[in-house]
Amino acid sequence: MTRPVKREPRITPHPAAGGSTSSSSSKLINGGAETSDMVSREATERRLLRSLYRDVKRIITDEREDVERVDSDKFNSIINQVEDLHKSVQKPREQVADAEALLDITNSLVALVKAHGNDGITPSDFVNGLLRDFGRQDGPSTSDESSRNLVAWKDIGLAVSHIFSGCPGCHTMVGPMDTELKQRKAVVGRRRTRPTGSVQPEEVNDSGGKERTDTDKNMATMFSILKNKRSVKLENLVLNRKSFAQTVENLFALSFLVKDGRAEIKVNENGWHLVCKIFINAFILKCLLPPCFLIV
Repeated sequence: MTRPVKREPRITPHPAAGGSTSSSSSKLINGGAETSDMVSREATERRLLRSLYRDVKRIITDEREDVERVDSDKFNSIINQVEDLHKSVQKPREQVADAEALLDITNSLVALVKAHGNDGITPSDFVNGLLRDFGRQDGPSTSDESSRNLVAWKDIGLAVSHIFSGCPGCHTMVGPMDTELKQRKAVVGRRRTRPTGSVQPEEVNDSGGKERTDTDKNMATMFSILKNKRSVKLENLVLNRKSFAQTVENLFALSFLVKDGRAEIKVNENGWHLVCKIFINAFILKCLLPPCFLIV
């Protein structure tokens, strides 16, 4: 219940020019007088606040028995008074006084709890308290129905409803409560049978050579285009506006062509990216590339 300490900024006079010395000095004097009045008024208010806290502490000490009684409203009134005084606390000295008052209240409450813990509340005290606070003053009656309604049970329920009201918390999903434990089936092992005959794997005829992949086919198609048109715009060669995957495949195939030295990418004077075929010796090309990449 403490608040951060507020510090007032220090007022330092600024040096004035030579021609306005008298006017500046008069302003500084007036400002200093106002500041001193404000400081003295604030000091007076702080002294008054501390004196009110001392009065609260004196009440707690002098009227301790009244405060510790269960049927007394003195404790609530003191708490409300301390709460009102706490709204005006801004300086450390007032914070100390506020903390001391709370400490005295806490000590009184601890003493009250210990007293009830030692003596305890007897059943007769409990029944007398119910009749005192929630009993009906309808007068004596001989009927059994009236004798059962001597206590306003509805008022008792409303008084203690805040204790039994639901509060937010952590809920765990435990699933349905009628779930039964499944019985594990007995494991039945299969009877192993010995193989009756030998099996020889079929040999695969690989005389046809390796098949060309999709990347090889894309490279061959792209190289044939470059062979016929000499130079093609990069976007016209690889871009497919209806298929992003095909565009990526085309870029992949073009990268292999550039890596193998069969194509190159240039920028002309208009800023266009052009893909051009590189003319190299057929013998060198045959030595560098696999047979599936060669296009006549």
